[in-house]
Amino acid sequence: MSELPVTPQSGALIGDRWRETAETLEVLRPSSGQVIARIARCSGEEIDAAVAAARAAFSGELGNWSRFSARCRGEWLYAFADAIDADADNLAALECADTGKPISQARGDIAACARYFRFYAGAADKLHGETIPYESEYAVMTLREPWGVCAQIIPWNYPAQIFGRCVAAALAAGNTCVLKPAEDACLSVLRLAELAVRSGLPEGALNVVPGLGREAGALLAAHSDIDHLSFTGSPQTGTLVAQSCAEHHVPVTMELGGKSPQLVFADADMDAALDAVVRGIIQNAGQTCSAGSRLLVEASVYSTVVERLQQRFEALRCDAGERDPDCGALINARQRDKVKALIDAAVADGIEVAARGQLAESAPEDGCFVVPHLLTQIPEGHVVSREELFGPVLAVQSFADEADAIRLANATDFGLCAGVWTRDGGRQLRLARAIRSGQVFVNNYGAAGGVELPFGGVGRSGHGREKGFEGLKSYTRLKTVAIRHG
Repeated sequence: MSELPVTPQSGALIGDRWRETAETLEVLRPSSGQVIARIARCSGEEIDAAVAAARAAFSGELGNWSRFSARCRGEWLYAFADAIDADADNLAALECADTGKPISQARGDIAACARYFRFYAGAADKLHGETIPYESEYAVMTLREPWGVCAQIIPWNYPAQIFGRCVAAALAAGNTCVLKPAEDACLSVLRLAELAVRSGLPEGALNVVPGLGREAGALLAAHSDIDHLSFTGSPQTGTLVAQSCAEHHVPVTMELGGKSPQLVFADADMDAALDAVVRGIIQNAGQTCSAGSRLLVEASVYSTVVERLQQRFEALRCDAGERDPDCGALINARQRDKVKALIDAAVADGIEVAARGQLAESAPEDGCFVVPHLLTQIPEGHVVSREELFGPVLAVQSFADEADAIRLANATDFGLCAGVWTRDGGRQLRLARAIRSGQVFVNNYGAAGGVELPFGGVGRSGHGREKGFEGLKSYTRLKTVAIRHG
């Protein structure tokens, strides 16, 4: 096996113990195809045990996490954030090796994970109900209570970040967790779970069950003793998860992907806009639900924008993440081949590859690389302008005017993010309201990924919100108490 900075746990965390499983799964380094670790392949036995441990920690014989004061829960979250910071180099190296992303991006992900725990540590004792003015003989209040046992099924593209945004919020609100990480990349999550135990998290408050999505993930989603589920992944898998949860009337939060547009008007700050456009598609090799994978450009500056993007794309370099290139490897050979096939099909349909990046000479031969592609001459309604490719592929189209820009921006079933680049204040507000999307960024894209900002989609991009106080509220249910005092 290829060397890692630390040896990650190979079992499942159930209660406060690591349990080995009868079968294991190989973990491959995307940049080289080498085996770097083995992880547990959890079955029904481990899923049942993890849910039981979480239930016992929530309100049973292992303790009563939900009854800990909010201040105490916050203190533990702060302590865990400190532990993440202290182990940041190891965590980032694991994230880089496991996902293929550049090491600088991996470091940013670990820093964001720690920020989630600090944000929700500070928010834990600020989760308030309300009093409601009603009839004079009544006192009416609302209480925010934890759901109970919360399941999380997280993806392989941002394992550490998404661990932070869902686990920190769930624990801060008083829930206990059973988390199923993606089989393709979960080494940082296993390390984080190990740090959580070392940091003094009560037994059973966090349980981690690695394994195949169609096995461990399906069993967790269908479990009769979970109270809430958060899922991040593809729309197709999200549909199956939601159907399973519906059998037991378990509420779900779904973040399912996107085909997000960036709209560039002739009056935009072009340097800022084009830098953000490139970053928005090459981050994590385009394997980002919020990737700005569509570029809509006002017709009067279309040629100029394409020419300037050609220069930028041709200078991009792909290599192993440890060398900190512009663009790392895709997660596995299956994803690489899928993206390449979609590019080939687009070219066969007459779409032009206006520019492509470079594969560094030092890049391993067996790596799962796809260089960034800039596609132009795209017919309206073509699949590359409607469907998520999940790779470093930018589709460019022109629009005639503001109304045309809005029409094209909304010409997809997804609605996760959008970027608007214009100096016209009225236009900024009109487009922010007219674009069908969970987030609209004006003269920026992503707002630097702030953990404070509610995040989620509409349409095929899912429902519910994570991050910020809205994410904390989603891990609670509202109870109304009406007291008649005469």
